[in-house]
Amino acid sequence: MNVHCQDVLLSGYTTLRLGGPARTFVEVTTEDDLVAAVRAADREGEPVLVLGGGSNLVVSDAGFPGTVVRVATRGVAINGGTVRAEAGEDWDALVARTVAAGLAGLECLSGIPGRVGATPIQNVGAYGQDVSETITEVRVYDRKDDAIRTLAADECAFTYRHSAFKGDDRHVVLSVTFALAETGESRPVKYAELARRLGVEAGECAPLPEVRAAVLELRKGKGMVLDPADPDTRSAGSFFTNPILTPAELALLTERAEGFPAFPEPDGRTKTSAAWLIDRAGFTRGHARGPVRLSTKHTLALTNPGAEGTAADLVALAREVREGVRAAFGVTLVNEPVFIGLSLDEDTPGTAR
Repeated sequence: MNVHCQDVLLSGYTTLRLGGPARTFVEVTTEDDLVAAVRAADREGEPVLVLGGGSNLVVSDAGFPGTVVRVATRGVAINGGTVRAEAGEDWDALVARTVAAGLAGLECLSGIPGRVGATPIQNVGAYGQDVSETITEVRVYDRKDDAIRTLAADECAFTYRHSAFKGDDRHVVLSVTFALAETGESRPVKYAELARRLGVEAGECAPLPEVRAAVLELRKGKGMVLDPADPDTRSAGSFFTNPILTPAELALLTERAEGFPAFPEPDGRTKTSAAWLIDRAGFTRGHARGPVRLSTKHTLALTNPGAEGTAADLVALAREVREGVRAAFGVTLVNEPVFIGLSLDEDTPGTAR
């Protein structure tokens, strides 16, 4: 069943509670309806925004001058360790189901808000796991060729918080297939903070329910699990990606700072911590700019705690943080959420495009 509306405020469909009106709003519950809605808008030359859970999205105050297609498709099929889920399925509910079934590979991604279809786009990851480690294929609607295709994992071009789908709206994700391990225990725990919480050494395994519970506890402590009673969860999660520095950029940072986290990458670059840079640049937890602020629990999250801020307010705070980090350390932070009608480099953040 499709639901068609006009001038729907998108603030009600994002975890930040920000965003102006969509000119046309369509909610779809089947794959056929999803493809048909996008195809119809394309044929009319109408801009299209495909919306899932709205947890990784910052929409301008002017809204979206086109058709928003909200994906509410449902369906999960489990065959041994092979799990196929429709794009509209709730992500954390899927993780909980796989953990209950004794399937390892998604347990460290517990508590992440949003829907399944968004996970390959962002190559969602947390606590030492990325979805690219277990995705085997992504079924998509190819808008350019007007065809449904199945892309193997190597065709998705997964990298850190990125994929062939991010920044390119050619493909609409219809479903995602994962290959999980039928072990009853987690994959080796890579993340030191999680290993300490579990009481195991890094590289050891632990019972799946215990890993899920520990991850949820850690995320809740950082305001990273949606909770209507916690204003710090009115966010888009981590707002900036961890910078991956070239040798020259690393040398510049080394000249300006000591003791920063450094994680070597296979290509010779080095990953460091955005949260560390933000904190050391002088932005403390709870740092506010008007009605928006950094989380009181975690400097990497930008929040709209009273749901009274605007997208313009949030972008102004993001710019302040980015410029402060750049001035202090010579590192330019990159936003993790998708911006609609906005840019950190624009002078008029409330104008839709």
